[in-house]
Amino acid sequence: MKYLLFGILLAVVGVLASIVIWDIEMVTTITGGIGLFFIVISLISSGVLVSGDRMRANLATESAKDNKQRNNVSFSSVLIAVPSIAAAILFYFLLN
Repeated sequence: MKYLLFGILLAVVGVLASIVIWDIEMVTTITGGIGLFFIVISLISSGVLVSGDRMRANLATESAKDNKQRNNVSFSSVLIAVPSIAAAILFYFLLN
């Protein structure tokens, strides 16, 4: 829950910063960039971007604690990204 609230805070800060510093047209770019950043963090931490052989080797050598921590980081990053992506989509359809 705290990660989702942090994501909402980042989305609100992104919207306010883009309106104050630039123009309302930049809201989709700023909030979409924030969301994309955390989606990439999630992809990297989950290990999806490696080949199948490398993924199998990584899963075979990591402990259960490391696996749980990796999955937690990945899920937390997605929860942070969701409000920013939602704000970017919302403002994209409102402005066009």
